[in-house]
Amino acid sequence: MFSRLREDIATILERDPAARSGWEVFWCYPGLHALILHRRAHGLWHAGFTTLARWISQLNRWLTGIEIHPGAQFGRRVFIDHGMGVVIGEMAEIHDDVTIYQGVTLGGTTLVKGAKRHPTLARGVVVGANACVLGGFTVGEGARIGSGAVVTKPVPPGATAVGNPARIIEASAEQAREAAASKMGFSAYAVTQGDDPVALAMKGLIDSASGHEHQIALLWAAIRKLQSGPQADCVPADAACDEHFDAEQLAKLLKSS
Repeated sequence: MFSRLREDIATILERDPAARSGWEVFWCYPGLHALILHRRAHGLWHAGFTTLARWISQLNRWLTGIEIHPGAQFGRRVFIDHGMGVVIGEMAEIHDDVTIYQGVTLGGTTLVKGAKRHPTLARGVVVGANACVLGGFTVGEGARIGSGAVVTKPVPPGATAVGNPARIIEASAEQAREAAASKMGFSAYAVTQGDDPVALAMKGLIDSASGHEHQIALLWAAIRKLQSGPQADCVPADAACDEHFDAEQLAKLLKSS
């Protein structure tokens, strides 16, 4: 019991820069208190003392503001930060190294008893404040749920879900966008993942410019192949047969605006 408590305290000290000491964490972090009480309730639930387990769960809610059904399953090194308003349903499964912020709901979308109604959070998932994850699906390892997102479908490992309803941003797609932007002499690292119109416009411009550049290069490559035919001079001398983006021109446009 004490080794698990020490592990929980060490996890909070590692993930929360505001935590200054183990004693501060022990006395002042409701997320830690909620997990300690839940383990007692969970043990009683599986031992058949369901009413007593629910009573401890209710006490947990009164003391911490965090509502966890006794049937919910937790792995190790789970961190519930701030915690107020968190609701975790009966069939939720939370694996190791998950971080959950305040106001999160891990709920269901069906009333069928015995069905897998609540989500599974794989290892290393982070769920932002006030997000709702609803349904009996899996959020993949290392995935991120943005603050305020409403997620009703599986999230692939390493991906990010943002918005209401949530849209999935694949990690590979973001890497491809950054690679395309780098070729243009522009870094997209500061482009946010939210619904900011300027950020969305910048993403659209990067994707559009990269796509057009690639398509133009393919067209000229196809025309090149026609040179072996009767019209050998069909490719203009100034044709941009290779993918190239004028980063200086982009900089001039940005300065002029």
